[in-house]
Amino acid sequence: MSTPFPFTAVVGQDDLRLALLLNAVSPAVGGVLVRGEKGTAKSTAVRALSALMPEVDVVSGCRFSCAPDSPDPGCPDGPHAPGAFASRAARMVELPVGASEDRLVGALDIERALAEGVKAFEPGLLADAHRGILYVDEVNLLHDHLVDLLLDAAAMGASYVEREGVSVRHAARFLLVGTMNPEEGELRPQLLDRFGLTVEVAASREPDQRVEVVRRRLAYDDDPAAFAARWADEEADVRARIVAARELLPSVRLGDGALRQIAATCAAFEVDGMRADIVMARTATALAAWAGRTDVLAEDVRQAALLALPHRRRRNPFDAPGLDEDKLDETLEEFGGQDGPADDGDGDGDDDPDPGPGGGPGGQPEPDDAPQGDGDAAARPEAGEGGEPQASGGAGEQSPARSAEPFRTKVLSVPGLGQGAAGRRSRARTEHGRTTGARRPRGALTKLHLAATVQAAAPHQRARGRSGPGLVVRRDDLRQATREGREGNLVLFVVDASGSMAARQRMSAVKGAVLSLLLDAYQRRDKVGLVTFRGSAADVALPPTSSVDAAAVRLESLPTGGRTPLAAGLLRAHEVLRVERLRDPARRALVVVVTDGRATGGPEPVALAGRAARLFAAEGTASVVVDCESGPVRLGLAGQLAGELGGTAVTLDELRADSIAGLVKDVQGSRRAA
Repeated sequence: MSTPFPFTAVVGQDDLRLALLLNAVSPAVGGVLVRGEKGTAKSTAVRALSALMPEVDVVSGCRFSCAPDSPDPGCPDGPHAPGAFASRAARMVELPVGASEDRLVGALDIERALAEGVKAFEPGLLADAHRGILYVDEVNLLHDHLVDLLLDAAAMGASYVEREGVSVRHAARFLLVGTMNPEEGELRPQLLDRFGLTVEVAASREPDQRVEVVRRRLAYDDDPAAFAARWADEEADVRARIVAARELLPSVRLGDGALRQIAATCAAFEVDGMRADIVMARTATALAAWAGRTDVLAEDVRQAALLALPHRRRRNPFDAPGLDEDKLDETLEEFGGQDGPADDGDGDGDDDPDPGPGGGPGGQPEPDDAPQGDGDAAARPEAGEGGEPQASGGAGEQSPARSAEPFRTKVLSVPGLGQGAAGRRSRARTEHGRTTGARRPRGALTKLHLAATVQAAAPHQRARGRSGPGLVVRRDDLRQATREGREGNLVLFVVDASGSMAARQRMSAVKGAVLSLLLDAYQRRDKVGLVTFRGSAADVALPPTSSVDAAAVRLESLPTGGRTPLAAGLLRAHEVLRVERLRDPARRALVVVVTDGRATGGPEPVALAGRAARLFAAEGTASVVVDCESGPVRLGLAGQLAGELGGTAVTLDELRADSIAGLVKDVQGSRRAA
């Protein structure tokens, strides 16, 4: 077994270390979500925590880690007789993003269950993680069906495996720790709320600290055992401190004054539900125990708010998590309790709890992913395309327009039946959904089609010597259920940013429409990409990604101006799709072209655009043209472009969910006609 990097040797990242240690002291806090850029020791710190966790006593021979003093009465390996037990290190179980459902919850042998009536159950990762740590790297990329199973287990403290009326249940209480890079997409709100605490991590900008990071990492890579031995004393000190804090925890007093501050803080920041109040109370109590105190002080409440509230204040996927510390200090001062001294508001005093050797808790990092506008872009009136010189570089460029308010959009879907990644947009063959038929299993049986299995076995009962009421079932009789659900698609936006789109402040409405479609893509678990065209060329503003937030940021800072190289935009989009098909051939694409349909610049721009559009039609790529043309006189160019693409055209008004137009029917009908 490899030697993990010592927890106390991690440089900086004080909030991260503190949040992990508080969960080690009190697992009831609810786990940690670590958000940050790549290469910031997220995984290193989480894996190092397992070495500091106190040992657990388990019933000897129990595969589900039952506690000897209170075994699970429903344990599949039970009932357990009092007596033999063993002590072992707390486990840290890693859940791969691509894990199967059987790997997570366990596998039930359906063949033996039907033929012999035996519940032959192989435990999964949830059973392995019971009374330990369940770690999910890149948790934001976890498939929806696995997220649902995690939510159920976290809510009930147990895992249920049910297959065709055969049910197995076992306890599954674990410390959930997830790491993620926000650039790759956000978490579903339900799972986000299940994490007790969240921390934002970023690489230090201090040269001395960066030098120390490199020095320690190189020393560890050269000789992991020797490096770990250098930090053994510090590790032992922190381990002993965790044990002492656990023993002190039941004696910590959470007074009415601190409770009032907690409730007032959650109300002031308008967090949803009551889970935030409970998590803050548990975190403040753990902070006091970690500091060796039996009273919760205002400083504990403040630090608990900084760890427990930022991710619960997101109102939509494009809100950056964070907390207004000035408002937090005002609330704590206004509702200061009578049970302890008032905090001075800066949270940096000598009494702040120390996460262990190497640093204090520090302040909450400021989120650095807020959209940055192009403040240097020269704003000047747009004369229209007719008399404007061809843009090159910054020529003819206008400052970015702000997006209009987003709205709920019509459902855009890809026609036909796919088999891509699970999502919520288009019809697809999936492991979950409604049963549509049966087939012979290829590999392990996962979803039994009971009626088809019985029908296959019935004609052979006499030949197999059936003599009792039971059905004689063999492997060849088993049938796998085929199911239909929904898949996520690649939604590629091709946005016209030319001067004609900027006329009459049209770009604000256009950005609002694209932002609305991005919100819809987030909810339907799609990948998104963004191609823009203006001046003399087209650019890939955002390659296909799961981060809808990143697309929204690029959209906000999108400048406008210049001619309309429509053909260049379509050709660039076609190339993006070609490359993406090589990477992910099962994911189908939906191209959304946002334009007024005009094409200018270069020889025969309209004919070139038509030829480029017919490439999509020839490959059967689903497409929609959002017609941005306005005014009393309309040329209908966007409709002509939609015809060349083999798709459909909708106006900005028709894109709204409350409009009369049947957009889905239009998209699918036009594809069938083509």
